[in-house]
Amino acid sequence: MADTRRRAMVAAFVGVLGASVGIAGAGHVYLREWRRAASWFAFVVGAGLVLLSVFADPTAVTFATLDQVPSEVTGPLFVLLFLSTFDAYYVAGRDARDETGPRCPACGGELDPEVRFCPWCATELERRPAVDPDPTPVDASPDGESGRSERE
Repeated sequence: MADTRRRAMVAAFVGVLGASVGIAGAGHVYLREWRRAASWFAFVVGAGLVLLSVFADPTAVTFATLDQVPSEVTGPLFVLLFLSTFDAYYVAGRDARDETGPRCPACGGELDPEVRFCPWCATELERRPAVDPDPTPVDASPDGESGRSERE
């Protein structure tokens, strides 16, 4: 649970940093949610262009005149940037990872049973990870012997 909370806080922090320079979806990039990040970025840029075309003359807006952009444009853009950051926090906090699945022995990342390497740290595995239906620890019996048979 602490790892999920830390991940959500870092995603929100990265989202705030991105939003402070006007880039929506930065928190989603940290989470490797590429489609969601691209969607937020495209949505905010598109909304900004539409708002600029409605409330200001787009040909007159330059970097020197950004402080003269009407609040009818900047207000909704700030709200959208905030919502992008909040969405990154929400996505990170919902803990989509299955805690009972196989994990990498080197980094602890979730492993896909179909591959022979860790997609998070590229550690090559000796064999494909097996999904253990019985999450009982190996030292479950009082005499130190496992009640499970080995799978080799």
